[in-house]
Formats: sequence, C-alpha cells, structure tokens
Amino acid sequence: MSRLPGRITRVVVAGIALAALAPAVASAGPPAQQGGRPPWFPTATHAAAIASSGLPRDARMSVPSIGLRGVRVIAYRGATDDAPGTLIQNRTLAASPYGPRGGVGPGGIGNYQVTGHRASHGELFRHTPALRRGARILIDVGRWRYLYRVVRTRWVDFRSADSLAQQRAAVPGHPDAVAHQAWLTLSTCATPEDHARGDYWADRFGNPRHRIDKIAVLVRRLPRG
Repeated sequence: MSRLPGRITRVVVAGIALAALAPAVASAGPPAQQGGRPPWFPTATHAAAIASSGLPRDARMSVPSIGLRGVRVIAYRGATDDAPGTLIQNRTLAASPYGPRGGVGPGGIGNYQVTGHRASHGELFRHTPALRRGARILIDVGRWRYLYRVVRTRWVDFRSADSLAQQRAAVPGHPDAVAHQAWLTLSTCATPEDHARGDYWADRFGNPRHRIDKIAVLVRRLPRG
C-alpha cells in the first residue's frame, strides 16, 4: 500500500502531459481536413497575389482531363449566352462576357465566365459536365498561364432571373458577396438532360432551360514558355 501514492502520481502526471499535447496533435492534420478544403485551395490573400488585373482579353483554354486543348476564348461585352455570345459559340469558339452584366477578364478577382456549346457547333464542351472536383482548367493569355481547379457544380435555370444572377455574380452563387478571389465559371447547356426529362423548351437563341456550370478557383499563375 505504501507504493500506491507514487503510482497514482505518475499516472496523473502522464495524463496531464497527454492532455497538454492533445491540441497540438489535433491541429497537425493535413490542410484538407481543416475547414474541409483541399490542400491546393488558396486563401483570399494568396489568390489576390497571383491574380491578374482582370482586364478583358482573348485567351486559350485547355482542360487536360477531357482532352480539350487550346480552345480560343473570345472576350466580348455582354452577358452569358446573349446574342453576341451565342454567335461566337456558333463559330466553334468559347465566349467570355465582361462588363456590367458579365464578368472579369482571365485571372482577375471576380468571376471569369466562359461559355461554349455542348451539343452543336463542334461540341467543344461536350465533356465539361463530367469534370470532377480538383480538375485543372488552364487559361493562357499573354506571357502567363492561369491554373484553376474545379471546386463545385451548379445548375442554372435559364428562365429564372435569380438563378442567372447567381451564375453571373462576382462570387458564383452569391450575388451580394464581394469577391476576394479569382473564380471561373465554365458553362454549357444541359440539353441532353433536359430532353431526357421531356423538357424541350428553348429561347430564341436555342438555349435550353438548364445549364451546367463548373465553378473553379485560381490556384496558380505560371510563366509561359
């Protein structure tokens, strides 16, 4: 019985030591486990440091995972899938609106919006709805390459003003938010899905009711060549 107090003391001291270490062990997890974001997701400060001026410019886009390489992206003043944008897409090109109803230029803080056809006129964006979280989207302009990664998917209802406002917002999906990061919205039609549901509605430009958007965030800027 005389040895018991010493054993109890050692156990108590050990318990206190483990309790002191617990916070350090808990905080040592990988970035993907902190806040639910993958390791490559940038902070607002990091995104601002690598972003461009946001001026509208024509660019080239590649999406390696679906074999899309060097697609021309034409900048124009307007809004997603309006008449000028549809005419650009009909030329087997991608369109990028800018201005009060559009977005920013490649690499800029805000929402860089790129639209293209999926079921007609070359079917450039045929496979973009299959892009998964983390997929790379490369935008080449001037001497820089902007690397974005897909973070989520949004469906847009073309007959809903609220849904379109969310698509075109500076922070995709949040019309009232102020952008602190460089976003990209890669948008194409949901024609096959709509037709499978028996929905054949289309506007005067041939746009179906729904669009499938891949939302990506800028994670790196690299020199070209």
